[in-house]
Amino acid sequence: MSEVARTVRAGGRGARRALRAAPDFEMLPALKRGIPECEVMDQGRVEQIDNASMSILEEIGVIFRDEIAIADWKRAGAKVDGDRVYLDRGLVRELISTIPSGWTYRARNQERSLPFGGKHSIFVPMTGAPFIRDLDDVRRWPTIADLNMFHKLSHMSPALHSTAHHIVEPMDMKVSHRHLHITYSSMKHSDKTFMGMTTSGKNAEDVMAMCEILFGADVMEETPVTTGNCNGNSPLVWDETMLSAMRAFVKRKQPVLCSPFVLGGANTPASVAPAVAQLNAEALSALAYTQVIRKGAPAIYGHYLSTVSMKSGAPMAGTPEISLMNFMIGQMARYYNVPWRTSNNLGGAKTFDAQAGYESAMTMNAVLHAGANYIWHSAGWNEAGMHCSTAKFVVDAEMCQMGYRMAEGPRWDDFDEAMQAVRDVGPGGHYLGHPHTLENFERAFFMPKLFDNNSIEQWQAEGSVEITQRALDRAKQLLADYEEPKLDEGVNEALLDYIARREREIPAVDELNTEH
Repeated sequence: MSEVARTVRAGGRGARRALRAAPDFEMLPALKRGIPECEVMDQGRVEQIDNASMSILEEIGVIFRDEIAIADWKRAGAKVDGDRVYLDRGLVRELISTIPSGWTYRARNQERSLPFGGKHSIFVPMTGAPFIRDLDDVRRWPTIADLNMFHKLSHMSPALHSTAHHIVEPMDMKVSHRHLHITYSSMKHSDKTFMGMTTSGKNAEDVMAMCEILFGADVMEETPVTTGNCNGNSPLVWDETMLSAMRAFVKRKQPVLCSPFVLGGANTPASVAPAVAQLNAEALSALAYTQVIRKGAPAIYGHYLSTVSMKSGAPMAGTPEISLMNFMIGQMARYYNVPWRTSNNLGGAKTFDAQAGYESAMTMNAVLHAGANYIWHSAGWNEAGMHCSTAKFVVDAEMCQMGYRMAEGPRWDDFDEAMQAVRDVGPGGHYLGHPHTLENFERAFFMPKLFDNNSIEQWQAEGSVEITQRALDRAKQLLADYEEPKLDEGVNEALLDYIARREREIPAVDELNTEH
């Protein structure tokens, strides 16, 4: 708890004014959703999707382009023909039944550890952008300094529960060494949980080694400290790069997002329900494989979900069909009793404009009502993920606070006091000066910092500043107020020594390291 918050607990109107004036960077707890999930399928339809997915796994099969995975599946009793694996539904159900339905994410700062799964959700920033719109709103290639900046902004954003990993690609670092510096940036600039790079099996092993330095092997055996992402190649293919990274994480009991990469209509049928049936089969095949690697290891039902324009083939965000698919996937994940991941605040706009806002708002509302647990790409995503917008990042972070408040559901703890206020004020009065209002106005209704609700005259008098500039000014102020949560000196030295050794061992080339 911040010093200002402690002061407020002592009471007094002056203390409340101090709280309003002071910057508040305290991370919100994991969201515990208090609203019902939107379920668009009855039990019969859920079972129809399940049956269709199991039929795909049994009759069509899934390609695993990886010799180790093929050998693993043979030992597990699956039917294998070349690199195609046919999975009996009984085997799939047996395997996925050992996936935990939830756990606690251990953060470097244990006060920021997070319950996860069931009704608990976390917001995670975007990752993977090859371009940035920077503090001057200029689109350019990003550097490691830009990645450091986003990790700092993530650290200071209350509703962002994680720093993710490569929010932007540090183009000034050799590709073969990037994963080391990305992981260190996540660890150094924030004490929240973070994601681990899965760009190759060797890179994933480096992440596990760095996590062991930071947390210790015993902690990693007890509870997850990071999260990996493994994308499938839809339709119905998993490759060696992703599977080798999956093994590195799962062997150390660290969860991976088992994520088919869906472009609806391009690599799935051009229809919502059959697309979900295929996606579900792909996710189940990967979830089942995690339990072949290590029984009882945590894993997350994942997906990247987009539809494509039937005019151009370009990916689209914020469409009605994406919302419907999110609702359906949420139901399927709950049917299998596993936590699930989706993507948030997506958009195809080229600048932080009205399109960006509408697409993101459409997506966020569906995601929260669908009951997602791991809510990825929650801040910064624009131009179909091609750039991370600094302005959009800080506004998205505040949108996550708004979504958090909505998804908590109505509060009832002050109901009796408020009803007494109705009696006190009576007909024709007002509540502005009533003790209940003075005591509760700060939390009664969310008050955005970045949205302007003043009169047009006041807005003009203050310079007619629009949202993009307000957001960039806010980002600069956050960075000015940033205080680094220092790593233990010995741990920091050990991490830097590990990075230096691995940079000597891995050739400095612009390609992924898969051998060293």
